Amino acid sequence: MSGLGERLRASLASEGPISIARFMALALLDRAGGYYAMGVPIGAAGDFVTAPEISQCFGELLGVALARTWLDLGRPPRALLVELGPGRGTLSVDLLRAVRSVPGLIQALELHLVEPSRVLRAVQAARLEAHRPRFHETLDTVPTGAPLLLIANEVLDALPIRQLVRDARGWRERLVALDPEGRLAFALAPTAIEAAFPEAGSEPPVGTVVELGPAREALVAEIARRLAADRGLALLIDYGRLGCVGDSLRAVRAHAPADPLAEPGTVDLSADVDFAALRRVARAAGAAVFGPVPQGVVLDRLGIGLRLERLARGRSAVERAALEAGVRRLVDPAAMGARFRVLALAGPGGPVPAGFLAEEEWCG
Repeated sequence: MSGLGERLRASLASEGPISIARFMALALLDRAGGYYAMGVPIGAAGDFVTAPEISQCFGELLGVALARTWLDLGRPPRALLVELGPGRGTLSVDLLRAVRSVPGLIQALELHLVEPSRVLRAVQAARLEAHRPRFHETLDTVPTGAPLLLIANEVLDALPIRQLVRDARGWRERLVALDPEGRLAFALAPTAIEAAFPEAGSEPPVGTVVELGPAREALVAEIARRLAADRGLALLIDYGRLGCVGDSLRAVRAHAPADPLAEPGTVDLSADVDFAALRRVARAAGAAVFGPVPQGVVLDRLGIGLRLERLARGRSAVERAALEAGVRRLVDPAAMGARFRVLALAGPGGPVPAGFLAEEEWCG
């Protein structure tokens, strides 16, 4: 077992079970053995690949959407460009390259990167040095008082979740504990709690699992409050569903499914995003809410086909095929185009964000 796993096992033996939320936080972010503290997991040589690593068009077109918002706001002389979980910095690199063509925008932007991993910060700092990024462990320390242009791609799915399981006595929280052989295992809390989840039905069958994301909801509520006060746009891109029913906790290593408990700190952990819950908290915090809309649809509306044509001009047949394959992976419903969705949050009373339609605004 990993070093973090041994420490967890000792802690569980002496102090008892912990919630899945606590387990995820330790497994991903523990400074001495958490997954994101140990290396750079993104890319073909890592454990998973994200959209910015697949095609430069992704970051460029999100830049187009943010630029449109800046223009709609009247070209403010200062705006906060914030990326949550920037990975290797690829999305920000592509986005900033794309917005250089908008007069005055690059000069107005302050780049703020919210990244708790020291390893990834070093990579981001090297790639984005010319833009003088300011680093933050959480959104709390990002300043306010200027329009917010925020991107979060595959960030919410990695925030800790809680799981509740229905049994004959009611809802009980699923925990991480030790089995009789001393291995990490899932267990249920001994005490049932009173709770109601309409999405699970009035009498959910025994074994029904619901997932709650208090950390996700708190983050989205904070983004929405900032937008309500300072205006701007936030684009939240992730995989998920409209609801909380079902066990979606997963682990991946070397681009393949893995056991989430076997080697804590050596595998990526994530769970589906409940977009319905995020819409509710964002709307309650004062933001205008659009979507979620499938990623492929938003990218098509932003002009990914035209961008691909321009990139492919003068390229060899092999280069064109690679560019086309990357774009196809982003927009094809059978690949990432439908599984990933985009939720847009905006300041109230403003225009419809680029890539969305007026009828896609969610009003509760």
